[in-house]
Amino acid sequence: MNSGSPKRIAIFRALQLGDMLVAVPALRALRKRFPKAEITLIGLPWAAVFARRFARYIDRFVEFAGYPGISEAEGDAEGTQRFFEEQRAYGYDLVLQMHGDGRISNEVALALGGKVMVGYFLDEQPEGLTIGAPYPQDIHEIKRNLGLVALVGCSAEDTRLEFPLLSEDQREGAALLRDLPRANRPWIGIHAGARPPARRWPAKRFARVADELARRTGGQIILTGGPDELETVQAVVKAMKTPAINLAGKTSLGGLAALIGQLDLFVTNDTGPSHIACAVNTPSVTVFGPADPVRWSPLDSERHPIVRHPVPCSPCNFWECPIDHGCLRGIRPERVIEAAVRLLVKEGISCDVSTY
Repeated sequence: MNSGSPKRIAIFRALQLGDMLVAVPALRALRKRFPKAEITLIGLPWAAVFARRFARYIDRFVEFAGYPGISEAEGDAEGTQRFFEEQRAYGYDLVLQMHGDGRISNEVALALGGKVMVGYFLDEQPEGLTIGAPYPQDIHEIKRNLGLVALVGCSAEDTRLEFPLLSEDQREGAALLRDLPRANRPWIGIHAGARPPARRWPAKRFARVADELARRTGGQIILTGGPDELETVQAVVKAMKTPAINLAGKTSLGGLAALIGQLDLFVTNDTGPSHIACAVNTPSVTVFGPADPVRWSPLDSERHPIVRHPVPCSPCNFWECPIDHGCLRGIRPERVIEAAVRLLVKEGISCDVSTY
């Protein structure tokens, strides 16, 4: 594409927090390539706050009205039709389909009526897709998104995650940590929740890890979680023998990121906050269940190792495990403790390294 064009770019990616965070390197590359373009993100309602936070890369947010076959937002016929009419009338010069393999999402992107449409595809390139490439199966999601924007001349080199912290985030994080004794370091965060039940390691095992890390370090355990994860976090509290600070449901997204940024270690399920830890450079251990580690594990495996138990049926996309949850049931607390201790020692934090 010629320098100076396009003027209006639309990105379709109607997904959740973790999915959006791993798209940030692609958004950054797109902004660098087209610094004067107006970039619109078309996403799920929650992503309005994501777009505001990443205003350096996103100029405009449009709530996706839904489409048959898009599991995140099915929508209704009347609302969908009105949505597409409004988007076509707005007039995009370039539309980037950044929502999966293109099987259904290319139909959505094509319906936006952009002058140039770019996306991945399965099998044959669909009619109307101006620039396309076969969907790459076995690469990391960050690199997959960068590969997409590379089709329009963007650099695919910078894979760094980021999460800009606003002043109000910093104030919220500081207020949450104000009453913690500074001498009682390290501060170790435990995030036992995850939207899909299939990605939740048992609460009792998180409690075992938390108790052992508190014993080995003399540090403070801080439990995090969203408003929908209170029951899960309370199950961890109930199973723990060590006092913990429960901040579940007490943070905004930005406040949680600011909090994670102050921690010495973050132990979490494979969920959005695990990507936040990478973005704010806090050492982390992720308990990895049914998701594909090639696609979703942190690129920096030294500072952000995962603990995983391979099983024949993994990776899978089930919301709830239909069989025995072997991928998570097979992960013993000792393995997570070992990974956490190794990381703490590497960070220069005093820790009892004896086995038990």
